[in-house]
Amino acid sequence: MNTPANTATLPIIAAFTGYLMDERHFSHYTARCYGADLRQYVEYLADEGGIEISNSDEKSVYDTVSGGSSNSGVAASIGPNTITRHIVDATPETIRQFLNHLGTKDYSAATMARKIATLRSFYKWSARRGITRSNPMTAIRTPRQAKRLPKAITVDEIERLLSTPSDKEVLGMRDRAMLETLYSTGIRVSELVGLNFDDLDEGGEAMRVRGKGKKERIVPLGTHALAAVKRYIQLVQADPRCAAWWKDDGSGRSKPLFVNKHGKRLSSRSVRRKLDKYLIQAGLDPDISPHTLRHSFATHLLENGADLRTVQEMLGHQSLSTTQIYTHLTTQRLQEAYNKAHPRAESA
Repeated sequence: MNTPANTATLPIIAAFTGYLMDERHFSHYTARCYGADLRQYVEYLADEGGIEISNSDEKSVYDTVSGGSSNSGVAASIGPNTITRHIVDATPETIRQFLNHLGTKDYSAATMARKIATLRSFYKWSARRGITRSNPMTAIRTPRQAKRLPKAITVDEIERLLSTPSDKEVLGMRDRAMLETLYSTGIRVSELVGLNFDDLDEGGEAMRVRGKGKKERIVPLGTHALAAVKRYIQLVQADPRCAAWWKDDGSGRSKPLFVNKHGKRLSSRSVRRKLDKYLIQAGLDPDISPHTLRHSFATHLLENGADLRTVQEMLGHQSLSTTQIYTHLTTQRLQEAYNKAHPRAESA
């Protein structure tokens, strides 16, 4: 039967994940997730077909399919007894049988949708490259998922959380500055840890942020958040143990803004651990996440009359429909405003 370990270096998967990172600018983590979904699919095909997965007959596939341009001769050049041949010859029925197989695994609706999205992206890419003669995913519908409203916390809860870290020492002030920045800007935690010292624009009261797909945007930084970041920087520069964190080493590289006690860039997981600590200290819901602060940022802006397009730009959403989900959280405010303003909204 198949050898699962060999799927990790299967040329067609390597070419696809390389495309995701090099051309679509996906993160390594996201590309790995797509690769993992594809490996599960490949192992299913191998088991069903009784095929031994071997890369020895498929090394030329990588060079052929990773060039970036369409090549109508690729499909014909793939050997008849390889796992790649089974991949490119898949039909809608093949996909449906695989999805039925996944249905026995008790995956959540969100996980199933992600796996379908992986196959959809893969076969769209392979069809464009001429690897497959047709795209079997065009006949597959993604099941509807129940919409989950994003969670937001109140302004009072935000205030309790942000006042919890100490402002007397470097690491406490760093944590306060991070939390203030997350709520003030609505940026993702991955964007927060990716901030560099040079991204701070004190005069313009703004931050330069690198979002998904390496797209840059400028986000305003509120007075409280800017003061917290400046205080953090002052404490760093006044502490002999930390003074070298942002010292110019002649490399020309910008230094990370939020760092650990060794002066190294913080990870997203570290930010989550810090938040967990302060949630306990503040007596708040331990299920609050860094993304909750992003949801709260958007919700509070809309509740106070911000324009949806403006919020979309600040969040870095490509589609307005993604931002519109936050409008569901402000329905009560809109209803109250309507009842108060419209002359025939309420009976006398």
